[in-house]
Amino acid sequence: MKTTRRNLLSAAGAVALGVFSATGASAQDVTLKMHQMLPAQAAIPANMLDVWAAKVEEESNGRIEVDHYPAMQLGGVPPELVDQVQDGIADVIWTVVGYTPGRFPATEVFELPFFVDDANAASYAFWKMYEESMAETDFPNMKMLATFVHGPGLFHTMDPVETPDDLQGMKIRGGSRLVNQMLEAVGATPVGMPVPGVSEALSKGVIDGTTLPWEVTTAVKTSELVSNHTFFEGAGLYTLAFIVAMNQDVYDNLPDDLKQVIDDNSGLAFSDMGADVMLAGDAAGLAIAQDMGNDIVTIDAATVESDWMPIVQPIYDSWAADMDSKGYDGQALIARARALMDEYKAAN
Repeated sequence: MKTTRRNLLSAAGAVALGVFSATGASAQDVTLKMHQMLPAQAAIPANMLDVWAAKVEEESNGRIEVDHYPAMQLGGVPPELVDQVQDGIADVIWTVVGYTPGRFPATEVFELPFFVDDANAASYAFWKMYEESMAETDFPNMKMLATFVHGPGLFHTMDPVETPDDLQGMKIRGGSRLVNQMLEAVGATPVGMPVPGVSEALSKGVIDGTTLPWEVTTAVKTSELVSNHTFFEGAGLYTLAFIVAMNQDVYDNLPDDLKQVIDDNSGLAFSDMGADVMLAGDAAGLAIAQDMGNDIVTIDAATVESDWMPIVQPIYDSWAADMDSKGYDGQALIARARALMDEYKAAN
């Protein structure tokens, strides 16, 4: 059953209501179908998306209603969410950009291994780069509400991982094209799959481990299925890029005052909120693993630099060359992302 958020309307406001279909029919009120992959109680749905929905409903005086369909209740699989919001099956979606590899090339800069050491800084940089260029180059056909990344990704494995050699032959789930390249580089066998498939794959031995931030482990019960976790100090092993996006036609058909409500609840602050929610979820996920007595290996920054970076550095070079072949400037994207992350950290 969908999760529905409704605010009580004042009697005066109720008199003024018309009827609006999210398919684009004209009138004053709209019900937005919000679709995403995780259970409703997971951190992002509960603490970001539902909070956004409540604010939009309140600030529109109930003229916008948001019906939340968690866990792919509108059908399809997570990699289809982008098409669903563009085709009007859903009006608002939250998804992992990397689930559609190659479709949003510039966003992959934030998925390079050991590139992001601050999720808030990277989310700031992502939104700024969206405004500067990605809106036209990567996302021309949707209304963007937020762009952000999760906290540091790490390994969660059946057997402990302390060095790249420990990964040789392990089947490890990866969540994007670049994460899978990183897994190949360190000797693992990458297995691509969205988050909802991780629990079953671990329990059945289809994979020997997974890459996830701590936040997501609570939803897929990773710490109950494996007992070893490898965390990297400084820049995390990887991050994934996320978007919250709206169907462009639905947004365009809103009255100006309701467009303003959406605009007021979109952008940099909403993007930063996404990073905050995921970082808060990281603490909860780590606590569960600790309470269960799991083994948590911490790789210090110096060891990352000496033992891991030389192995993954070619991914930077090949990615930049691939971007160049697509008409982007790969090295410029890397430099711009770094400069904006530094800009955020200097101001905060």
